Amino acid sequence: MKIERSGSATWSGGLKDGRGTVSLESGVLKDQPYGFAARFESGPGTNPEELIAAAHAGCFTMALSLVLEQAGYKATRMSTNAVVTLEKAGDGFTISAVALTLDADIPGIDEATFRRLTEDAKANCPVSKLLNAAISLQARLR
Repeated sequence: MKIERSGSATWSGGLKDGRGTVSLESGVLKDQPYGFAARFESGPGTNPEELIAAAHAGCFTMALSLVLEQAGYKATRMSTNAVVTLEKAGDGFTISAVALTLDADIPGIDEATFRRLTEDAKANCPVSKLLNAAISLQARLR
């Protein structure tokens, strides 16, 4: 099975004075602004790092749902936050880390099994496999 999804970006101008938009094939984001201020300062618009963070949080949480189900568990609720770190490296920048924070309500699971399954999901979700960054996880079972 092969699934392809797409996103697109446009850009006009230089790095600091330029403006761009990002769109997703699904239409959930369409011509959303992004630029230097949104990426390197606190300006309005989105940026690649927060889009990666949302993608990683979603991917990890779905992967965890799968491994839980395979182990005989079903979450009542799971909420994952991802923080992507962009930092200066040499002449450019790199995404050096992603910190995942999970808050989960999973009936009947013990702490050791929870830890094992969350680490499995973290290591094996497709977005984790894509990223060349240190990925940490803080997971709290309610």
